[in-house]
Amino acid sequence: MPDVTRLLGAAQAGDRKAAADLLPLVYDELRKLAAARMAAEAPGHTLDATALVHEAYLRLVGDQYFDGRRHFFAAAAEAMRRILVESARRRKAAKRGGQAERVPLAEVESVDRQPDELLAVDEALDELARVDPEAATLVKLRFFAGLTATDAAAAMGMSVRSAHDLWTYSRTWLHRHLSRL
Repeated sequence: MPDVTRLLGAAQAGDRKAAADLLPLVYDELRKLAAARMAAEAPGHTLDATALVHEAYLRLVGDQYFDGRRHFFAAAAEAMRRILVESARRRKAAKRGGQAERVPLAEVESVDRQPDELLAVDEALDELARVDPEAATLVKLRFFAGLTATDAAAAMGMSVRSAHDLWTYSRTWLHRHLSRL
């Protein structure tokens, strides 16, 4: 998708038309990512996939620089993560007076996106990012953007086998960290 890379550069340089032309090129893929993430959310969520895509896109287009399509979609995964975490924090604060409750998880994939669990995963992911940024990026792409192992490997420019090994390490690390909370 060379047009995406060209439009990203033009949008970053301040070309408003390029930013407007970019959305139709990436919308379907962003919508699929958002739909996968919203399917994992608890029922009654105030966001839907369309709102998540639009909010993420607004956060992405502007003064940011993207080094190509991969970087853009990694940033989209991070934006979706932040939006969902912010939403969970608001729900948690309103529902339980802001008292964080830690919940150990058996496996990262099994989280059903209750505010407590999502906040615990977010905290653990921040710590993983300090220890191993590449592993944290992979978790964001798989867990928050809903990419398959193959798609995440391609987005990160690594082999599927390397992504699988890194995913296994990341899940083990997060499981250990979450069980201590």
